[in-house]
Amino acid sequence: MSITKNLLEGIVIDMIKTCYDPEIPVNIYVMGLIYEINIDDDFNVEIIMTLTSPNCPVAESLPAEVEAKIQGIKAVNKAHVEIVFEPPWHMEMMTEDARLELGML
Repeated sequence: MSITKNLLEGIVIDMIKTCYDPEIPVNIYVMGLIYEINIDDDFNVEIIMTLTSPNCPVAESLPAEVEAKIQGIKAVNKAHVEIVFEPPWHMEMMTEDARLELGML
């Protein structure tokens, strides 16, 4: 069975959902830290993400964890994570499920 970009994107999202900001008990995908997932025809994956703040204590380790987990997916050729701070992250970027889990609804 050959994999499609859409199927791979779902696998990438599932893998990202295993990554957590240690200070907030919800995964970084539902927190709204992932801005873009780009997959090219060669199955290179680029993740554009942010952090809760530029001074986030996991600024070094979290992007590296995401990149390593995505690179570990068999169908992925290369993985790259780019950190951006525009637009800045804010709590409204979290999904409704994340806000519910954190008692914000």
